[in-house]
This record gives sequence, C-alpha cells and structure tokens, in this order.
Amino acid sequence: MFGIDSTEFLLIVIVAVIVIGPKDLPRALYKVGQIVGKAQGMARHFRTGLDAMVREVELEELEKKWAAQNKRIMDEHPPEVAAPAMEALPSPEAEAAPDGPPPFVAESAPVASATDAPPYLAGESAADSKSGSAA
Repeated sequence: MFGIDSTEFLLIVIVAVIVIGPKDLPRALYKVGQIVGKAQGMARHFRTGLDAMVREVELEELEKKWAAQNKRIMDEHPPEVAAPAMEALPSPEAEAAPDGPPPFVAESAPVASATDAPPYLAGESAADSKSGSAA
C-alpha cells in the first residue's frame, strides 16, 4: 500500500490496539478515515486546478499557432483577389422579371366558406373571395 509490508502493518495494528485500546479503536479508525478522505479530496481539487491551468496554457498556445497560420494564409491569398470576381456577377436589377402572375395568388384561390378561410383572407367574406376567383 504505502510501502508497508504485511509484517509492518501487523505490528502497527498490535501497537494501535495496545495504545488506543479495543474499545476506542473503531472511533479512532473512523477519524483516521475522515482525515485520509479529506486529504484525498484536497489532492483531487489541487490536481483539477493544475489540469485546468495546463489546459488554459495549451489553449493559448493553440490560439497563437492558429493566428500565425491564419496570418500566413491571408498573406498568401490576399482578399483583393476575390473582389473582381464579385463584380462580374450580374446585379439583381439586370435580371428580367418573369411574365405572368406569381405561382400563388391569394385572390385566385377558391374559399369554401368564411370559417374555412386562411388567416390572410380572414378579413374577406366567402362571397368576395368567390367573386374574385370568377374574375
């Protein structure tokens, strides 16, 4: 366990029984267990803190490497090279408008009744929407 052989451990147990006594030995072992548990918890907390610091340092190093790599790539491929290609694209105003009505027009859709009307036709009555579809 802690570099203690079985004979040494047996000697410690015998001395503990003689010094502490068999009546108080369970309470003493309980207290020793509590102390050992607290020490392990503190060691775990310390180790977690060290691991977090190491991760932060590694993250900073990776960010520096990323920034250097990004700078190298941006120097090799300046953004001005992509700008003329954007100018070659046609503008939206240059495109011709399609002939005819759009594929869905609310007035041309027949409605059975005012209760069946969709929300965008809720202001119209069923008779208005039917007369609109006849036109």
